[in-house]
Amino acid sequence: MPSLDRAQLRRHVTPTEPTPVQSLELKIPPPIVALIAAVAMWGIKLISPVVEISSGMRLTTALALALLGGACAMAGALTFRRAKTTVNPLRPERATSLVSSGIYRLTRNPMYVGVLAILVAWAVFLAAPLALIGPAAFAAYITRFQIRPEERALSVIFGNEYEGYRSRVRRWL
Repeated sequence: MPSLDRAQLRRHVTPTEPTPVQSLELKIPPPIVALIAAVAMWGIKLISPVVEISSGMRLTTALALALLGGACAMAGALTFRRAKTTVNPLRPERATSLVSSGIYRLTRNPMYVGVLAILVAWAVFLAAPLALIGPAAFAAYITRFQIRPEERALSVIFGNEYEGYRSRVRRWL
């Protein structure tokens, strides 16, 4: 571990004089971002055309995607718990170990991939193609304001080990 203590690391990850955009980094918990996206998707469905799909196919596809997403997110969280490292996305500087096994061999962010799949499932359930703006907006927001600051912290904490992992495993899929 580098010579920075946790407070110094926190300041390195979130500057003391952030720009207005930087001030949003690591502020809104990802489940809240997902909830905002889901509510917006429902609103979009109310004002946009829907696709006529049989309810059986729509429900089956949505359920399959939601279960896959939930399993992906749970696998990520359980792997973190087994490694005894933080699952708190707002405090990446508290990471105590670099997790690169299990589902983390496929994606560096299985919890976010899981939530994204659940949002896509919600769009399928709503049968509103324009509702896919929600998952796209979620992915863009999480990448900019959550994942990139997390990556800065992990790079400082784990150095070359993290950089090697980053070069082997994709951010999303």
